[in-house]
Amino acid sequence: MEPVVDETAELDSNVPKMLCQLDNHLACVNCVRWSNSGLLASGGVDKLIMIWRLSGSGGSSIFGGKASVETWRCIATLRSHEADVLDLAWAPHSPWLASASVDNSVIVWDASKFPAVVAVLKGHTGFVKGITWDPVGKYLASQSDDKTLRVWRTTDWTEAALISEPFDECGGTTHVLRLSWSPDGQYLVSAHAMNGGGPTAQIIERDGWTQDKDFVGHRKAVTCV
Repeated sequence: MEPVVDETAELDSNVPKMLCQLDNHLACVNCVRWSNSGLLASGGVDKLIMIWRLSGSGGSSIFGGKASVETWRCIATLRSHEADVLDLAWAPHSPWLASASVDNSVIVWDASKFPAVVAVLKGHTGFVKGITWDPVGKYLASQSDDKTLRVWRTTDWTEAALISEPFDECGGTTHVLRLSWSPDGQYLVSAHAMNGGGPTAQIIERDGWTQDKDFVGHRKAVTCV
């Protein structure tokens, strides 16, 4: 923030500075995610997902403000969710973007022709607060306030696994439930699990979706891995 409050820092090329302010959303932005192709997706409380691309034109400015160093254009606005968007994930090898929402659904969008929808994944009965693709794009995993983690096949969008036991003891909720695959795709690690009354990050093996290992040590709920 130094360049914002200090004009000397703003003029110093060695000081990192704000390149552009993206302000099309009508309410708080909950999540932003880069694609491998350089697009930026943002999702917010306004139920919207916006897709941004760096423009080749010069910087622009808000009336009364200084010009931005870069110009980013909103090239698509995705409107199918009925409530807050909480998480976004670009598929690693396919032109897909997945979004998770307070409306209990996951939507998979076709990034090659926004705003086309590939699939709407329904099954969760609580807010969906985290989504992640496996590294080869065979599965999409989602985690929800309904104390379940679901794994979806990308071939036909059917449910490959429903995992609930690690979350049975969980009390209360967290703002996000950001789960993650290991780089080799052999393990999926979830947020907000419990074991013996203590908070853990649950390790789920891809082979059979077994859940006999976890990470322990946190004193409060794990929200992100």
